[in-house]
Amino acid sequence: MTRETKDYLHLHFIVLIWGFAAILGLAIEMPTVELVFYRTLLSTLGLYIVIKVRRKSFRIDHSRDYWIILGTGFLIAAHWVTFFLSARISNVSVCLAGFATCSLWTALIEPLAMGRKIKGYEILLGIVAVIGIVIIFKTEFNYFYGLLVAIVSAILCSLFSVINAGLSKKYDPYVITFYEMIGAWVSIGLFFPIYTRTYVEKLQLTGTMLDFLFLSILAIFCTVYAYSVSVELMKRLSVFSINLTVNLEPVYGIILALIIFGESEEMSSGFYLGTGLILASVLLYPPLNKRFKQKALSTDIIR
Repeated sequence: MTRETKDYLHLHFIVLIWGFAAILGLAIEMPTVELVFYRTLLSTLGLYIVIKVRRKSFRIDHSRDYWIILGTGFLIAAHWVTFFLSARISNVSVCLAGFATCSLWTALIEPLAMGRKIKGYEILLGIVAVIGIVIIFKTEFNYFYGLLVAIVSAILCSLFSVINAGLSKKYDPYVITFYEMIGAWVSIGLFFPIYTRTYVEKLQLTGTMLDFLFLSILAIFCTVYAYSVSVELMKRLSVFSINLTVNLEPVYGIILALIIFGESEEMSSGFYLGTGLILASVLLYPPLNKRFKQKALSTDIIR
């Protein structure tokens, strides 16, 4: 088994964990903003322990990078709030399907950030994913707002993924994620006054034992482990290929949701057709990417 194959298998396992994260978020009774506050706090503490045990340095060489990482934490916090909010105002399946537009936004954002040309087949695959979303919109219009919020979450995810791709070349993935969790936690804390003044009368920072058990699983496995490994994989895999594979998150998540929640997650045939197109865009990427790389290489040899 090649290193690349192992990386892709590892990536699919991470995506399966993220699919389960939406289910955990729905199972936790605590409000969305408070949920993200605790998730980022517990993740920060978990990452601190991991870095200490591994005897890694917490140092960031350049102050500019330090502020970029903390700022990326703000994007992650906003992504999680919109992600869990989408699941709650619609359901897990709709949330994950909307989030799958991540590949399209990455196909547009990554070339601009990395200074490379936009690849036609990446845009094409992104459009296929969007067609799937349009079909879902038409057949599940009662979930319009949930799907819209999930798409906003996908855009935020694309932004911080592109930023992390550059940071992963310079710093340890656990250290990056540690400071990003601090940035995310502080962002939620700074948002609390606006949140209580505009949306709720008071914060709900208490929860059941089951809530905190699910929060611990969410923090340790879905954040400390999954996010850190995903940043590590960015050293060897392109951001687009990673985010395109993340499109499988709705497939894994929908299957898990159907098993756990049953009838409440059953959708129309149009929904599954749209999700099938998203899956097709994922499966077509590796062979297309390989073909165009070989074509470019043969052209260079001829030249």
